[in-house]
This record gives sequence, C-alpha cells and structure tokens, in this order.
Amino acid sequence: MVELAEIVREAGPAYRQRFAARMPPSHLKALRDIERCRTAALGGHLRQCDACQALVYSYHSCRNRHCPKCHGEQTRRWLAQHRARLLPGAYSLLTFTLPAQLRDVARAHQTRVYSLLFTAAAESLRTLAADPRYLGARPGLLAVLHTWTRALRSHPHVHLLVTAGGLTPDQATWRDPRSPTFLVPARALSVLFRGKVKAALERAGLLPLVRPKAWTKRWVVHVQPAGTGQQVLDYLARYLFRIALANSRIERFQDGQVTFRYRDHASGQLQHCRLPAEEFLRRFLQHVLPRGFTKVRSYGLYSPTAAPALAHARELLTARGPTAAPDPSTAAPDPTPSPEPTPRPEPTCPTCRRGVLRILQTLPPAPPVPPPTPPGTRGPP
Repeated sequence: MVELAEIVREAGPAYRQRFAARMPPSHLKALRDIERCRTAALGGHLRQCDACQALVYSYHSCRNRHCPKCHGEQTRRWLAQHRARLLPGAYSLLTFTLPAQLRDVARAHQTRVYSLLFTAAAESLRTLAADPRYLGARPGLLAVLHTWTRALRSHPHVHLLVTAGGLTPDQATWRDPRSPTFLVPARALSVLFRGKVKAALERAGLLPLVRPKAWTKRWVVHVQPAGTGQQVLDYLARYLFRIALANSRIERFQDGQVTFRYRDHASGQLQHCRLPAEEFLRRFLQHVLPRGFTKVRSYGLYSPTAAPALAHARELLTARGPTAAPDPSTAAPDPTPSPEPTPRPEPTCPTCRRGVLRILQTLPPAPPVPPPTPPGTRGPP
C-alpha cells in the first residue's frame, strides 16, 4: 500500500525548493513531520521476542494532527468523552458552507475566516432557535470544521450537531421543536448566515477581497434530522485529527503521478483522481490548519461556561424517560472513569506470532538535518 509519507519523502523536497518562501510554517511543519513519522529520525524502541528472539524496530509517531497514521487512540478517547456528554434525545445536523467566491480569501486568511465561519454559523442558529416561532429555547451545539471535498478540493464548511430542542429562557422546561423533522427554516438561516459573515468580514477589513457576486447568490445551509446524534458523532470523530485522506485511498505513486480514489458525493460512484505529485501536495496542504487553530467548538448548552445549564437539561430529559429504545451499537459508554487505567498489552511478535516483544533498547531521535535555504521563487504553494 502506498502511503502519504512515501509521496512526501520523494516529492516533498522539490515542492519545498520551489515554494518554501511562500509556504506558511504550518505547511512546512506538516511535510517535515509526515516524512519523519515512524522512522529512525524520531527515535523509538528496539524490541526482542521472548520466544524466537527476533529483533523488531518500532519508531515513534510524529503526532502531527494532519498525519493519516497518527491519533487513532486520541480519536477513540475524544469519541468516548463526547458520546458521554451528548444529551439524551433527538438531534439535527446542520451544514454551513462558504461559497466559492470566499475560498481564496479563506485560504489566504485561514485563522480569521474560519473563526468567523464558526461564529456566524453558531450565532445564526442561536438567533433563530431563540425565536418563539421556531423553538424559543437554547439548544446545545457541537461544531466541527471541514475544508475539503472527497477529491481534496477546497470546500470550507462547518457541521453543527444540534439538540432537537432546548432549555427555555427561565431554564424550567425542555422545549421540543414543533416537528421531529423541523428545527429552524433553512432558507431564513441561510440569509442570516450570509449577513453575519459579510459583517464579520467587514469588521476584519477583508470585505474588499470578496467578489460582489457572493452577496447576491443563495448560500448553502443544509438542515436534516440526525437521530440520536451517535452516527454523526462517529463521522465527525473520523476527521478530527487528520485530513480526509486515508492511506488506503492512495492507489499508486508512479512516474511522478499520484492516483487516489474517492466516492462522488452526487452519484455515489467510485472515482479515480490522477494528479502530478506537486498538485497532489498542493491539494493536501491547503487543508493544513494554522498551529493552535481549534477545529472543534461548542456553543449553547455545550459551551464550557454552560455546565450548570447542561446538567439541569440532562436531569429534565432523564426524568422524561427514554423516548425510543437505545441502539446497543451506538449507546454512549459509562462516563464514570475506571479507578485504574488498563495497561497496554505488550505487542505480539510478527515473526513467530507466539512470543511477546520486550523492549531491549530505547533509540534516541536522529540529529535534525537543517533544511535548505529557500530560493524565493514566485508562485502559490
């Protein structure tokens, strides 16, 4: 199986040589980390089988949040934690998408534009949810940023997993929506979202960079029921700590060309995309976020400052009793932590499949190699 790290090791040096002067630090770090991931450069351990005496080298992960080989355990922990936090009851999934006219601005000003995308989406929903004509209550919102299509093109959007109902302003009652399939009107939400983004861009001094057509077209906001929210949470967790490109989707890397597969969203058909390595890396890197940027945010009842209100809402919903039979495959785990963590088992020997690998030696990281001085060529990365 071809891995992203192989492509980065072979094509990354030429990419950096051509574009390093214009690449943000987060892009340079992602390439450097991924090409060193699980190699001697990061150090590791030398293990020996206690049965057949075979020697096995295991190297450390880079832990870069954009690496497809890292963060499996972190993803599982996050999913368990948020499953336990979900309020019992029904949910809706809302998706707020930036139009094509804003994608260049978003890429050039990631921190500002993606932050205001979060804020505009959450404020738009909270405004309509507070309206007595629709809900007249305060729901819980969990927001996750995605910036890609399945073909790795730029497509910034925010998913909101929202409780289908909320706590009334006096916090005395949990109020359900008028219909199980209706939370707020998508058309009104779209207009409100567009206006809030425009106002935020104006405050940030970025409005002149946006083509005027963006403000006359209809913006895409999608609202749909999401059951108990468990399946949506599973989907969101899949891409929290990596970009939507698993190594298993990369089919070939040959003659400077990368071929990967994806399923077309509209037709459902499996498609194959063949790109020069430079274009493949460009598409990948445009989804690398700035260091420290938070791509998961909570609002309303799920806000960190709303812990008492969240606890009260849980009491009200629990007192109602279950509204439907729980699905054992998606049931939230017991939030009570175990008194003692279960130790990780020693790995089994891949040679004899019988013995256990014991650490024989700790391997220090290799000395870093200084990167070449960028030539300062023109052109976007």
